[in-house]
Amino acid sequence: MPRGRSASYEDQREMILAQAAQLFAKRGYSATSMNQVAEACGLSKATLYHYYKDKYALLLSIADDHVSRLAGLIDDEQALQLKGEARLRHLIRRIVEEYADAQDAHRVLTEDVKFLSDEDRQRVLDKERLVVAGFARALAETGQGDASAQMAKPLTMLLFGMINWMFTWMKPEGALDYDAMGPIVADLFLGGVGQVSLPARRVD
Repeated sequence: MPRGRSASYEDQREMILAQAAQLFAKRGYSATSMNQVAEACGLSKATLYHYYKDKYALLLSIADDHVSRLAGLIDDEQALQLKGEARLRHLIRRIVEEYADAQDAHRVLTEDVKFLSDEDRQRVLDKERLVVAGFARALAETGQGDASAQMAKPLTMLLFGMINWMFTWMKPEGALDYDAMGPIVADLFLGGVGQVSLPARRVD
């Protein structure tokens, strides 16, 4: 029987992906070399190549792992069997929280997916569509009138328009963090500006 990969192998793999995503997000995929990834990881090039055969493999893993985690949120939510508005609020909160821990990977997904082959890019986009479809279903079931059911897809894209680019302006030292932003996004989307309430902490 073949041996499974050890936890240390997976930990090392995740560390490499995190460092590569950080470099790609900061420098751009094209301007980053495997030498720079190895140096950032504190590994020899030989060790890095043991995990990933080239820079393209890193890019594909970063993008595919990120969208797979997002798709997993849809599966997890379905298991909870939430209904109506509670279901959509839960999804919004969870995806905003996921973005908090994956800002580099998300930037890579939005800016560098164009470097993937047609086949690989399509696979990543198909998983993204599963995420959008999950949100659209939840939105259609909120009971917010005909618009929520008949315009679920475009309304979902508007929702993602709010969420997807938060990484461009959210600051680690800012008054709001991602945990606070989840409920704010849900309140704004479902109720409009008049329904948004201030978080417990003071916002200047």
